[in-house]
Amino acid sequence: MPIKIFLRTFLGSFTVLCATLNLLAAEKTNSVPSPLYETREEHDRDGIGKFFMGREIAHVMGHQGADWLERPEREAEENTELMVDSLKLKEGEAVADIGAGTGYISRKLSKRVGEKGTIYAVEIQQEMLDILTNKAVRAGVTNIKPVLGTITDTKLPPSSVDTILLVDVYHEFDHPFEMTRAMCDALKPGGRIVFVEFRGEDPKVPIKALHKMTEAQLRKEMAIHPLKWSETIKVLPRQHIVIFKKE
Repeated sequence: MPIKIFLRTFLGSFTVLCATLNLLAAEKTNSVPSPLYETREEHDRDGIGKFFMGREIAHVMGHQGADWLERPEREAEENTELMVDSLKLKEGEAVADIGAGTGYISRKLSKRVGEKGTIYAVEIQQEMLDILTNKAVRAGVTNIKPVLGTITDTKLPPSSVDTILLVDVYHEFDHPFEMTRAMCDALKPGGRIVFVEFRGEDPKVPIKALHKMTEAQLRKEMAIHPLKWSETIKVLPRQHIVIFKKE
């Protein structure tokens, strides 16, 4: 091989390697911001004017929008069955569905973990929990446990769950740092947190910008917690599945 071609190939590979190492180092050394949050008067109309690590927090969907979570076209738009299948849950697992809403996803999860498994359906709105409980009863589901959390605490017991799932909800957390810390506490050693978010990298996804998240932003925000990125699954039509494991 001519020396010039060899040098170009070597330098190109070296540059890619350096960029990869820098990304990994940045994720590992990312420190907790101080102050944690920033408030801005000028902000997106879909946000609350509160920023975390450069990202504006979106408005929360209230219980008045419960019907949207159960819309008939949701399966076609999001392929929720494939999403749940991708998690490869085991019978007997304890799974927390954070921001469970009406229980649409919780009911699907309940089938995967079986009678010996438990689904903790966590919500901060009692109205949502009431809807969730009624739908579970009508569907004959008995392994879903409703949990009334707060904006800073899941109210889950320490080291109690194998998997924590958040479907299109993390971007709405008023206190993402405190909630993620609480979720980490609730995970068993080696447990995982799974974020399902509409892809912020894709302008073709027909969702308001603040209600989407990029993988890069998720990895940036999780790097300040005892979590390690595990994998990103890209099989859904509009969302990505980003998984972190507790270190």
